[in-house]
Amino acid sequence: MQVLLVLFSRTFHRVFSSSCSYSAESALVLQAICISGGNVSYLNCSEGFVVFTLSVSGSSDHHCPLDRAQAAKNKGNKYFKAGKYEQAIQCYTEAISLCPPEKNLDLSTFYQNRAAAYEQLQKWTEVAQDCTKAVELNPKYVKALFRRAKAHEKLDNKKECLEDVTAVCILEAFQNQQSMLLADKVLKLLGKEKAKEKYKNREPLMPSPQFIKSYFSSFTDDIISQPLLKGEKSDEDKDKEGEASEVKENSGYLRAKQYMEEENYDKIISESTKEIEAKGKYMAEALLLRATFYLLIGNANAAKPDLDQVISMEGANVKLRANALIKRGSMYMQQQQPVLSTQDFNMAADIDPQNADVYHHRGQLKILLDQVEEAVEDFDECIRLRPDSALAQAQKCFALYRQAYTGNNPLPVQVAMKGFEDVIKKFPKCAEGYALYAQALTDQQQFGKADEMYDKCIDLEPDNATTYVHKGLLQLQWKQDLDKGLELISKAIEIDNKCDFAYETMGTIEVQRGNLDKAIEMFNKAINLAKSEMEMAHLYSLCDAAYAQTEVAKKYGLKPPTL
Repeated sequence: MQVLLVLFSRTFHRVFSSSCSYSAESALVLQAICISGGNVSYLNCSEGFVVFTLSVSGSSDHHCPLDRAQAAKNKGNKYFKAGKYEQAIQCYTEAISLCPPEKNLDLSTFYQNRAAAYEQLQKWTEVAQDCTKAVELNPKYVKALFRRAKAHEKLDNKKECLEDVTAVCILEAFQNQQSMLLADKVLKLLGKEKAKEKYKNREPLMPSPQFIKSYFSSFTDDIISQPLLKGEKSDEDKDKEGEASEVKENSGYLRAKQYMEEENYDKIISESTKEIEAKGKYMAEALLLRATFYLLIGNANAAKPDLDQVISMEGANVKLRANALIKRGSMYMQQQQPVLSTQDFNMAADIDPQNADVYHHRGQLKILLDQVEEAVEDFDECIRLRPDSALAQAQKCFALYRQAYTGNNPLPVQVAMKGFEDVIKKFPKCAEGYALYAQALTDQQQFGKADEMYDKCIDLEPDNATTYVHKGLLQLQWKQDLDKGLELISKAIEIDNKCDFAYETMGTIEVQRGNLDKAIEMFNKAINLAKSEMEMAHLYSLCDAAYAQTEVAKKYGLKPPTL
């Protein structure tokens, strides 16, 4: 490239010889040009002017390859900003072809820029391919990793998307909301997808006796959970022949009830089925009992037809129908169908308005739906109908506390805490009252008193594994005592090896300790014990998050901070 250089030298002293002379300052300019690599040729000299041609060696014909590549990239950036993505892609492609292969960082940038242009054209396969090239050249290139994660999401490559966005989260120290939201989104999608398949083919599993007893204790107007009446029991004083005839007359349902009292739960479904097939006089009760145990083993599909049949039996005891509506409504809530759930609870209240269980369980539903004021109204109605309902009073206190705590209202918090004191004083045998109070005390960082409340729970219900898990978590938050926390959670598993909450918590702690393989083992145990598809999906999300971290550690040597 040639340019004219015109030096105005009128004001400078000039010495002319046979070749045109030039001023001292002009000489300085030309010397600078020569130093920078320019070639100067004399053209003309006239009064007051010296004219030269300047041939610059840094022209496009003589640039080093990296400079030419950078120039192509800069040109591409201008096209990109102007929304001319095809032209930008051409320029970035030129930059890639010009760039020396040993210039890893520059080359990775050119690939990443071209991926950005492909992204604007929604060419997701090309985006992923170019980002892969960029990451191969620069393994910790956050921008390329995140762009590839988004491309994988569009291509429905959930596992690959999760690995990339996990790497991004670790590199950004979990400070970028955008990448964390994508990670959460893909984890939920993966969890739902896996849980749907697993839950459909899972082996039914009877929960622990403690869990079953706790479940039935939440009902007070439930006919099927009441003990056998004296006339329904086998008379132990009868001879063998008389006892046999009594049992035969009592039917499959009454046998199932007797097995309930003996905690021989595995036989209840089969005995209830005998009553149903015989169309005996306890058919409605047998349908409800069988449906209840189907729900307990996590077989909602089998439970629903039984519940539907009881609800439609207008001649059946209204308490049976109301109980079936409560259980179907709770099932719908587990399946994330709140509209159907609300309809069932409202129908139960319509057909049996004096049933305290309806308001107790509907209050719990309202809490899940974040309708706290309506929940409190339901708990109040339950308490009006059954003033001795310690559970409803404790849960009302907890609902009021959560409302005040999340609203950052100190005075209502104090009132709610005083309410807990009143409940445990009035109902000193209600373990749930102490447990809920302990959770509120933990929120208020009154750790010592919370620990005392958990101890009272354990005294009342030594076989309740969940309390040990909560007490273990308290040790971690209060004293950062990892060993004591893990010891208590291990105790929970020893008491109840079907406590999915204990395995989930243990897995979460192992993730924080960096023991990812152990964490995955714990999460998988919890998955096999999950009582609903929604719960299973959540556990799969935790397991997949841990697995993604192991893959990222292998590929990039990245690990999140640990305890």
